[in-house]
Parts: sequence; C-alpha cells; structure tokens
Amino acid sequence: MNYNFDEIINRENTNCIKWDLRESVFGRADVLPAWVADMDFRTPDFVMNAIREKAEHEIMGYVFRPQSFFDSVRDWLKRRNGWQTDSKDMVFTPGIVPALNFSVEVFTDKGDKVVIQPPVYTPFFGAIKDHERELIENPLVEKDGYYTIDFEDMERKLANNAKMFILCNPHNPVGRVWTKEELLQIGNLCVKHNVLIISDEIHCDLVFKPNKHIHIASLSDQIAQLTLTCLAPSKTFNMAGFATSIAHSANSEILKKFNSFIERYHLNMGNIFGNIAFEAAYKYGDDWLDQLLDYVKANMEYVEAFLKENMPEIRTRKNEGTYLMWLDFKAFNLKDSDLNDMLINKAGLGLNSGIMFGLEGKGFMRLNVACPRATLEKVMKQLLTIK
Repeated sequence: MNYNFDEIINRENTNCIKWDLRESVFGRADVLPAWVADMDFRTPDFVMNAIREKAEHEIMGYVFRPQSFFDSVRDWLKRRNGWQTDSKDMVFTPGIVPALNFSVEVFTDKGDKVVIQPPVYTPFFGAIKDHERELIENPLVEKDGYYTIDFEDMERKLANNAKMFILCNPHNPVGRVWTKEELLQIGNLCVKHNVLIISDEIHCDLVFKPNKHIHIASLSDQIAQLTLTCLAPSKTFNMAGFATSIAHSANSEILKKFNSFIERYHLNMGNIFGNIAFEAAYKYGDDWLDQLLDYVKANMEYVEAFLKENMPEIRTRKNEGTYLMWLDFKAFNLKDSDLNDMLINKAGLGLNSGIMFGLEGKGFMRLNVACPRATLEKVMKQLLTIK
C-alpha cells in the first residue's frame, strides 16, 4: 500500500499543542509551526482502524494489557534492529518523560549526581533538577556541525560518584545515531564506575540508512545489567497523545524496583486506546515506517539543498536519525532572544530555540521537517525573508 504523506491536514482547533498554542508560545497565533516533536502526517490507518474497532464495542470499562502487547514490541525490536529481548523484561510506563522522572526518583537520592550530554532534550534537565539531584554535564563536542563525545570528560564525571547517566539515542536535537564503538565505550565506562544507564530510545525507529540503531543494552550482559531502556511507538507513528510506552531491563531487580514505583502511585492502568494503538503499530507498521523514512529523508535533503543554494550562512549537517534538524545560525551573530524574535516576527516561523537544549545550543534552532513537502516549502520561503 502506498501512503500519502503529501496530504495536508488541518490541525487547528483540535487542542493541538503544535498549532493551537502558538500565541502562548510565540506571542503570535499566525506563525507557521515547525517546533514540537510530533508529525503533521495522518496517524496510520492500521492504528486508527484498531481504535475504531474497539470503540464500536461501546463499553469503555477497565482493561488489562494482554501478553500480546509486550510480544508486539519484542517482535518489532528483533525484526527491525535484531535485538532479541524477552517480554518478561518489560513493564508499562505512561510515557517516556514520566519514565525518566520515575527513574530519577527510584534509583537516586536527593543530591546524587546525574550525568547528561547537552545540547539535549529539554526534559532531561527537569528530570534531574525538579527532584533536587545534582545536574552534571558532559557536553557533546561539535566540529563542522558533527557531534562527538568527550570520553575523557565523561569518565571524570562518572568517576566522581555519579549515580546515573541518561543517554539519548538517537540524539535529540543533534540527530546523531551513536555507533557500536561509541555505545560500547559509554557502556563500559558505566560498568567500570557502576553507574546506572537510563537509555531514552524513543527515536530508535527513525534512523536513515546506512546508519543503524543499536540498543546499548544489547552490547553485553554487563551493560544490560546496568541499563533501563525506554521505548515507545509515539514518535514513530505519530501517536504521542496515547502516553503509552514501555521500559525494558534484563536486570530483574531494576525492573521490579522501577515497576513497584509505578504501581505504588497507581500509574500502571494506562488507557484503553493506548494499549490498542501500541500493539497495532508494532504489529503492522513496517511498510508504513519504511515509506515514512524515505519521505522524511527527502524532506531533509530538500532543506539541505535549499539552504546551500539560498542561505549558506545557515549551516546544517545530514541527520543520521530523527526528523528534527539542527540549524546553525551563529553566522548571524545575534543574541538568542534576537534570533528567536527575528524568526517569529520577521519570518513568521515557530521553531525551537537551541538554548532550550542547554548552553551548547546557543545560536542554533531546531526544525521539525515531519510535515508535507508543501508545508516545508512554505517554511523555507518564509525563512528567506530574514536575509
């Protein structure tokens, strides 16, 4: 089946964060939004059909997650990435960001050190600071738009009584898909210093060939015993509104301790449609995802070519993963507030300011290209107005 990603769907007046909160976020209701990380593509038919079928029963009482819920992600991980997991090593979580916060609460104490790698997904900072843990930064190293890890600095930070390391793979916002060698080095350092790894892999399906996503927990038994992996179909299939995800660990004690927290606060129920959507996505999503990746990759190539021809002062680098492009505006030599103001009020665009992702994001903007090509062409046309 051929899917139509060129279809433009009006999301206004649907309580959509991306479109209906523009005025509160950007100060103007008329900006063209290319910020928050959901897609402007229709949620796949096999997901919607499963939901409709359930809705026809017309009794929305209490439900449980059947074994097939966990088996669907187990089979998906093996099929897509070659990772052999066991369904018994998985538990439900009501979203990835809650899972990160639960992990900090469960496995660390107030004042404990938690290491992250900025520029990085904004909620990582909150998950640490909001629970009165000590934020330790191991900043990524950027050269010509390409980011690598400073392993010497990382080891110093881990060795200094760090309790937890939160990994982002694929990395949001810089678009890196960490290699096997990089992940082994991360994992082995955490093993050496007995640091728990919380691996946010929500974008793991959104990887462009020849890059390949590798789950850090798949690399060795020692690394697996120190890792809790957070996974969800929400970014992949544009269904974040269901707040349905899982956490995986081969270490039964880690999993038991994590799950007991969820159960203690009665957060394990989830919702009836989230369960249905999750399973349908992982059972039937291969062909849809393959076509999506081709479309998004072509969108990224369009942006790269457009900027190279029309605005070479804005630098970008080919993404290895995610649908979020990391644009370098430092040549404009503007304060971040002035850069943001120029994009909003001159170009009429709503992007994510790079400074949201840490001090290393100064002078950058994050652009979401998971939209119909016609929308993206309009974004680029409006961006030209800042020249």
